[in-house]
Amino acid sequence: MFSVNSLQGDAVIDNTASLSKETPRSKTRRLWDFLAAGLLFFGTGAFVLWQNSQIAVLWDLSYLLDTSWRIALGQTPYRDFPLVHPPLTFVIQALIMRVFGRVYLWPVLYAAIVGGLGTVITWRIALRLLAQRISYALPVSLLLAAPLMFLGVYGVYPHPIYDCDCGFSILIALFLLQRLTLDPANLAWGIHSWARAAVAGFAVVLPVFFKQNIGLPFLLSVVAGTVLLLCMGLFARRRGKPSTSNPAVMLQLLAAIVVSLLASILALHLTVGLDNYLHWTVRFAAQRRLPGFADMLSVYNQSSFVWMLPALAAGLILLHLRFAQRLWLRWLAFCLVSAPFAASLVFLLLNDDLDERADNLLALWPLLLLASAFLALVELRKGITLNRLLPFFILAAIHGTFLSQQLWGSTYAIWPLLFILVAQILVALPPAFPKLTLSFAAVISATFLACGGLYAIGHERLNYIQIPDGPVYHSTLPALRGMADRGAYLPDFEELVRFADKEIPPQDGILLLPGEEPFFYATGRTPQFPVQIFDNTTDPYTPEQLLEEVRKRNIRWVIVKTRLQSNEDPLPEKERSMELIGSEFARYTRLGGYDVYRRR
Repeated sequence: MFSVNSLQGDAVIDNTASLSKETPRSKTRRLWDFLAAGLLFFGTGAFVLWQNSQIAVLWDLSYLLDTSWRIALGQTPYRDFPLVHPPLTFVIQALIMRVFGRVYLWPVLYAAIVGGLGTVITWRIALRLLAQRISYALPVSLLLAAPLMFLGVYGVYPHPIYDCDCGFSILIALFLLQRLTLDPANLAWGIHSWARAAVAGFAVVLPVFFKQNIGLPFLLSVVAGTVLLLCMGLFARRRGKPSTSNPAVMLQLLAAIVVSLLASILALHLTVGLDNYLHWTVRFAAQRRLPGFADMLSVYNQSSFVWMLPALAAGLILLHLRFAQRLWLRWLAFCLVSAPFAASLVFLLLNDDLDERADNLLALWPLLLLASAFLALVELRKGITLNRLLPFFILAAIHGTFLSQQLWGSTYAIWPLLFILVAQILVALPPAFPKLTLSFAAVISATFLACGGLYAIGHERLNYIQIPDGPVYHSTLPALRGMADRGAYLPDFEELVRFADKEIPPQDGILLLPGEEPFFYATGRTPQFPVQIFDNTTDPYTPEQLLEEVRKRNIRWVIVKTRLQSNEDPLPEKERSMELIGSEFARYTRLGGYDVYRRR
């Protein structure tokens, strides 16, 4: 029933019958895999589409769509206008605009497809990881992947954005790194090791150009791990001892990473200017958003640790004791390990406050991260291999994410990475108790399905905007077909677009403050001011510099939003900015959610 493959130092029990050349996958198993992948893909994608039919985060959409529209028009980021994030997400959306036009439905479909693929890839990574020791690897992997239909890369936040794209690219890199350990004879296409290493090396570099604070720690950790394995392999070969890794493959991977990185740097230098890129994405971004190390560690200050950590630790220790064969002891260990998850379910039933429910769910993150880190270190005692280093690569990416907002809420795009770590925790359980492992997976899956599903459906992560009760309004603008939201924000915006079409000549420069709407994408106009949204992260101007730039760009109209979807007005030094604007602009008209000013 089972076959054992040598994955360059990792013994793997393959209960999927997919890794062994001597035991080809049966038609039944192929059908089940296809059905499972289809269910996860379409379930995740359908939820992303549903999320988009309920809400539109105008601030983020303005940044994404208007910036991408600039690029589609031929404007160059970092050189022609500031951009504090890496370019790939915006370039992808610009390509979609160039191919399919300005129709909001296409970015939505993009998010749904990427979300579905992210869930499927996570499942396959977890399945291969679990197959090392667990007899019920297939059902356990499906249990772990099921909550990702709500918590996938685009589940909690449903619009295209760099965090989610970066999370997806990391999943691809992990999938390819995992396959580097396979013997070429076991690959479906018989790809040479150098080709696999080249593709994996390119994939490792890619996340840096989606989101720098996530992709860079991931890249550095992979490079460090690759160098470590290369040195260990060369040292073992020199001493005539067996190695846990293939030095040739590690050298190929390292070379591919270096070549990909150098090629990316050269491309940036020839297109946008390397110094421009580093100024906005490194120096300026770090100045505005980089937190202190103490702030980053504060996320581990959880009161629930008082009982959660001892319960989880005691349960894991009991399972590894010699007399754990006793039924009552196994049940005690099961209760202890399951207690933190069961508590989250109980809290869900007893408390109807959405904020507290979200905090209770997110409190599981530090617990699982600490458990994963400890067990990954324990696994290294058996030998350092690429497979055993994968959890450390994931932990580096996760903690890089915390650099963005120092909040557990910033985990919205990396839930799949957490579930891979959960799979690694289950792998560390004694293989003598496969049904117990299956039971653990069921409890974890039920917890995240219930709590995570409500967390995503309740839009708790989106509490930085106002979500009024009431019916959903669907946009009537051709470019925004498929956009939906509650409240007066979309009707207000459509009134502005109609006014601009009627009253503002197409060639006139327009400045929107704070820029909480995808105005240029919706109208097809060419942005003439370098910045289109204004907050502390993206706005490089003082009020005086803002007015100077308005004069320099010959801006004739200033549109100020008076009914914001955001909970707080993000415009820095708003009173001073409006005072200076008022010195050269007079109010032309007042719309439902906007004041329109024209140059005197």
